[in-house]
Amino acid sequence: MTLNKLSWYIVIGISLFLSTFFLHVPFAMTADKSKIKLSVMEGEEATVWKVAIEQAKKAGLDVELVYFSDYALPNDAVNAGDIDANAFQHTPYLNTQIMQRGYKLSIVGYTFITPIGIYSRKIKDIKDLRDGANVGIPNDPSNGGRALLLLDSLGLIKLKDPQNVLSSPFDIVENPKNLKIRELDAGILGRAINDFDIAIVNTNWALVTGLDLQKDVIVWEKVENNPYNNVIVVRTIDKDEPWVKKLVAAYNSEPVRAKLKEVFGTAVQTSW
Repeated sequence: MTLNKLSWYIVIGISLFLSTFFLHVPFAMTADKSKIKLSVMEGEEATVWKVAIEQAKKAGLDVELVYFSDYALPNDAVNAGDIDANAFQHTPYLNTQIMQRGYKLSIVGYTFITPIGIYSRKIKDIKDLRDGANVGIPNDPSNGGRALLLLDSLGLIKLKDPQNVLSSPFDIVENPKNLKIRELDAGILGRAINDFDIAIVNTNWALVTGLDLQKDVIVWEKVENNPYNNVIVVRTIDKDEPWVKKLVAAYNSEPVRAKLKEVFGTAVQTSW
């Protein structure tokens, strides 16, 4: 065999290998997943998601729930690729996390709006709040800001900018009742309710920590024009994957809507 013929066969062989490689790689990269991991908070929200999982199965998607007990880990797990999606947070919280930590995450669907509540076992009416009262609020920027906006709307404090969802105690410009505002982890506030005159608690944590949405709530946040939609989140590179559409459709279904009403009553409103 001449050198020219040998070279020609080598070229053909390499070409065939490369063509086969590039035919298979795109297929592998875009193959639809049939099983995913979804992180949620423990408690009633997980109960609702179990109904969505049954809907997802009908579309050929197997969803495994992974439970977290705090707000710090789910976004980190999705961003790292350890979990495929999460559903536990509202839009301002996600935006804060992305800004602070540089996550490459995207919203792909909406679940519900849960008005935050003011809880108390010491008073029955916010008008009875004493001067110098101890007030508990969440210590993360978005939920802490949300709590302060609620206090501002009730005239209990005045904020520098009542439109700023990331307001902090440093943004309080008037405090006529000299309220003592203390920041705690959102998951602890409900358990510490007896240490405060009032505490502003996210509904999911209120349920997990045993607060009564009927007896312990003295004020609900208004739902109209509420920016705190809870969301389904995935890595930005996954947002157009077929399994994502199946997951969102499974939650945005009538059986899930009915389960939300059964579990939460009037405490939540669907946002799809």
